[in-house]
Amino acid sequence: MTLDRRGFLSACSRAGITSALLPGILYTLAAQAEAVAQAPESTGKSPEAPKITAEMLDQAAALAGVGPFSSEQKQMMLEGLKGQRDSYEPIRALKMANSVAPAFVFNPRPLGERLPPRQIVMAGESPRPVDFPSGQIEDLAFESVAHLGELLKARKITALALTQMYLARLKRYDARLHFVITLTEERALAQAKAADVELAAGRYRGPLHGIPWAAKDLLAVKGYPTTWGAGGFEHQSFDEDATVVQRLDAAGAILVAKTSLGALAMGDKWFGGRTRNPWNPAQGSSGSSAGSASAVSAGCVAFAIGSETLGSISSPSTRCGVTGLRPTFGLVPRTGAMALSWTMDKLGPIARSAEDCALVLEVIHGPDGRDPSVTATDFRWDPRLNLHRFRVGYLKSEFDPPSAFSPAEAPPHERPDERKSREERNAAQQQAHARRDYDRRFDAAALEKLRSMGINPIPLELPKLPWGAMSALLTAEAAAAFDDLTLSGRDSQLTEQGIEDWPNAFRTARFYPAVEYIQANRARTLGIQQLSALFEQVDIIVTPSTDMQLVATNLTGHPALIVPNGLRGPDAPRPPAIDDGDHDDIGGPGTPVSLTFLAGHYQDARLAAFGWQYQQATGFHNAHPKLG
Repeated sequence: MTLDRRGFLSACSRAGITSALLPGILYTLAAQAEAVAQAPESTGKSPEAPKITAEMLDQAAALAGVGPFSSEQKQMMLEGLKGQRDSYEPIRALKMANSVAPAFVFNPRPLGERLPPRQIVMAGESPRPVDFPSGQIEDLAFESVAHLGELLKARKITALALTQMYLARLKRYDARLHFVITLTEERALAQAKAADVELAAGRYRGPLHGIPWAAKDLLAVKGYPTTWGAGGFEHQSFDEDATVVQRLDAAGAILVAKTSLGALAMGDKWFGGRTRNPWNPAQGSSGSSAGSASAVSAGCVAFAIGSETLGSISSPSTRCGVTGLRPTFGLVPRTGAMALSWTMDKLGPIARSAEDCALVLEVIHGPDGRDPSVTATDFRWDPRLNLHRFRVGYLKSEFDPPSAFSPAEAPPHERPDERKSREERNAAQQQAHARRDYDRRFDAAALEKLRSMGINPIPLELPKLPWGAMSALLTAEAAAAFDDLTLSGRDSQLTEQGIEDWPNAFRTARFYPAVEYIQANRARTLGIQQLSALFEQVDIIVTPSTDMQLVATNLTGHPALIVPNGLRGPDAPRPPAIDDGDHDDIGGPGTPVSLTFLAGHYQDARLAAFGWQYQQATGFHNAHPKLG
């Protein structure tokens, strides 16, 4: 097709793009693409890139939010810009794998912040009873890692029977919940038999010995596909296990499945469908650790490993009513895991309780000599916490009652179609407001519960910084991590192709200036300093699991523990007819809500111990969905 500028601009106008600037930029880009497509191929050389003109500079400057530049300035810039563009090609020709990280390492600690002491002194603990009264192995489906470990150690059950039970449940419920990408059955059964031999011989590897678990399918497992949940990667495999897989193998844990994630770690939609929430299978499980949270919630594994860059442990843990521990950035090595954002990716456990998460994190943390971001610091789990030794804060404005809902008023001369659209938006926003208002009663009850436990939470506020603007760092790094998808056109194979999905986000990120990327990182430095300063006043911060703290703490690398905080009653607002995947609080009657605890860098063990005390006092983590 031959492009015609006037026809192109007319088509943009019909599509609702009325700005004179954007169509011009689009036309220039399309013209460049056509010139490349129509260039002769007989020479065997790459087609010559279109000449950069002063008009293109004006359009690019407007896109970047700089200028305007004078004619003399533009003439001086043209040659340098050509050289800059020419420098892209030899780097692109390297065809770098996703595993190749940039030559810099993100450090979440502000200057002068010390690592925590190597041991936490706690109070006493009563021994855990070891019993299995029913004798029916499936009655253990929702038991904790800690209890299962004691039963295995005491040889009240076998690892093989436990593994077979969880494999059977995975197969039974996957048709409804779509949480399995690959069963690792052969591997699991061999591991289970070996575990039983060792346990019978008195060789005990620790509390995870013989415990079945699942891996989010962005972790490499030798001999099995590692699909990243994405179309076009269904048959991808690697010749080495990820570090966390190796460490869990060494601890005697038994890998039974590779669970689903939204394509390239976005949402809960993957190439095989949409992973579902066991509490309400009409809804998605949220993501991107969709299958990990859903499988734990459904009693199909004892624990799972998820990952978080910007909510991917927090969101599905909230939706599915399980406990997620997002570690401090740099506590767990990511070797063998898909890279999305080298300065934000974190691997962590999803389980039934904070105690279970801590038992897993104790095994998988620490340097492996290959991920340069990992800090050599201790993680010493001790559940015997003296609760009253800790200063606890809460983000006050997040617990305040919301302001009254104000619907958008009709503008002058409103057309019928505009009125319909406005009324639909008002209705949706009013429903969202009602859901948030309803859920705040659980947040308020959490504060009252802490006070009844002898804790007097201190009001705090999140530093007032442009956290949302900084999150563009993630997209820029993700676009680099999957550069070849965009350049090759293989991004069309991804399942989701909407305005907020990766293909469009990757293309858009190519116009994010390098200078602005650096500036956002400088703002991030301020964020790290100011948020870390809060942890000089308190040891733990209590907050709802949503809102801006989720963005802020992922940028600053602070750890978070997401815990179930009750079930919505029959009076809860009804969920929307369509789950758009954008909000975690839409579950409706009978679905779980969550609460988040935050701590200072590398205070993950204290965070887990505090959360475990809260869970023992409330019991919300013991609830599980009735699957039938």
